[in-house]
Amino acid sequence: MPVGLPEFVENPENRCPVLLLLDTSGSMAGERIQELNRGIAAFKEDVLKDTKASLSVEVAIITFGPVRLIQDFATIDHFTPPRLEASGKTPIGEAIDCALDRLEARKETYKANGIQYYRPWIFLITDGAPTDTCWPLAAQRVQEDEAKRRLCFFAVGVQGADTKILAQIAPPERPPIMLNGLDFRSLFVWLSTSMKRVSSDKIGGAVALPPVGWGQITT
Repeated sequence: MPVGLPEFVENPENRCPVLLLLDTSGSMAGERIQELNRGIAAFKEDVLKDTKASLSVEVAIITFGPVRLIQDFATIDHFTPPRLEASGKTPIGEAIDCALDRLEARKETYKANGIQYYRPWIFLITDGAPTDTCWPLAAQRVQEDEAKRRLCFFAVGVQGADTKILAQIAPPERPPIMLNGLDFRSLFVWLSTSMKRVSSDKIGGAVALPPVGWGQITT
């Protein structure tokens, strides 16, 4: 058996990958980006309270406005919440493509190192509409990957988001959720609680997620 990467030799736990796909375009400036930053910090803090989840949950962050990989996949103890700043447009399609490609690459790394993993989550948060034209093709990739159970895709709209477009991107069984005000903290604590439940279950198991108290499901 080949020698694995040090991170997997030191910690051979099953991995629970979550990729945060975050809108940092100009419209997110001010209180919105500040609350988003606080929410991400709360996510780390909450996951660390659970020993198993802190070894299993891996987080990556891709921001868009323009598209950047801010944080590659790392377990929560090696994750430093970034200080995001807002500028630029809203290339949602390009960002989704980048996220899906990064996720596939991480899965290959798991496989090469003999690491099992839970169904990955992608969490899209935006307050606008796509400013690029490739988003329908990116949405098609999301739908196909969801249908094949390759990932779980969540779309969250902040006030001003185009929910009709988000509904075309999100899988039909998981419609977009509109955030209550700027309650990012509650959203990220919910995400942490969900990750704890997933990581404590068997791979491929059906996990009951906590109720969404931080937003309204759009139909």
